Amino acid sequence: MKNLAKTPNTRIPGSGFYRFFMMNYALFFLSFLFIPSASSAQNLLQRIDRKLTENYRKGDIDTAYITRPKTKWTILGRLNISGAKIEAEGMDNGQHFNSEMKADYKATLSAAVSYLGFSLSGALNPAKLLGKYRDFEINFNSYGRRFGFDIIYQNAQNFTGWHDHEGMERITLPADLLKVKTLNLNAFYVFNSRRFSYPAAFTQSYIQRRSAGSFLLAASGQGQHATLQPRPDADWNQEMNLKMTNIGIGAGYGYNYVPAQGWLLHISALPTFIVYSKTSMTVGDTRVPLHYHFPEVIITGRGAVVRQWSNKFAGLSMVFNFTNIGHEDNLTVHNIKWRVRTFFGLRL
Repeated sequence: MKNLAKTPNTRIPGSGFYRFFMMNYALFFLSFLFIPSASSAQNLLQRIDRKLTENYRKGDIDTAYITRPKTKWTILGRLNISGAKIEAEGMDNGQHFNSEMKADYKATLSAAVSYLGFSLSGALNPAKLLGKYRDFEINFNSYGRRFGFDIIYQNAQNFTGWHDHEGMERITLPADLLKVKTLNLNAFYVFNSRRFSYPAAFTQSYIQRRSAGSFLLAASGQGQHATLQPRPDADWNQEMNLKMTNIGIGAGYGYNYVPAQGWLLHISALPTFIVYSKTSMTVGDTRVPLHYHFPEVIITGRGAVVRQWSNKFAGLSMVFNFTNIGHEDNLTVHNIKWRVRTFFGLRL
């Protein structure tokens, strides 16, 4: 045996079978250990699924009016188009002026997968990929049965428009002249959440079976910083800066109309009166006073049309934000932001 151990090419009789036996024994032993673990993991996942399903289906709702879809999975595709406009009107040394600036439309394609209310989504802007859209915009929204909100942030520098001043010719305002950063926020509370469903119109995580409406409590906010750069070639020789922060509270009403099985028409309006406003404006080296003038408002409107058949649904929804501050005897500014969305989905 000593010589055999010192000879490299010597094979111990039976060693191949020994290795084969030990390897299979080890595999059997490992399989024995992992089978209960896999079974336990499967049982754990089943318990989690049952709990999620229970939480998804339960709720203080009147099922004669609203209900959850019977399926767990939802696959959704969307086309989103949005735009923005700023209007200004006032008096300058006794002369009337009026301006309007519009941002380029933004179009994105998005897809989402939802499982028992938990969603994963992604969006694509073809124009941005091609270098034709340089602005930045993000939309974040949540529509719950009782609470919900929309948050929109836009950093835009592609505004184009015009400026009229009494006694002067119209001035054309080209792109890259106005840069605007805007944050819009609207939150709401639904009183009749047992029979009226915002999600039925906007996320399709509920189904509205019969017509119902609800009074709504709302809070709105807007922050904006606009800079108008001097451009001699555009007949604009002064720098203008406008900063504003507005917070409003109010109430409104929403209604879901079900004209026939599988159809839903939604409309809601949430006017809020501004209770806090901080605004400053400078033109060149001159500070323009902007005083609060009642009523200054932030209004959010929503609308939707949804058609459902079999395990499919399609529709169109819209969110509209309007802000009015100031007075035309001095300066009034209107901010308009809107988004239109078309969608098609499958429930699996």
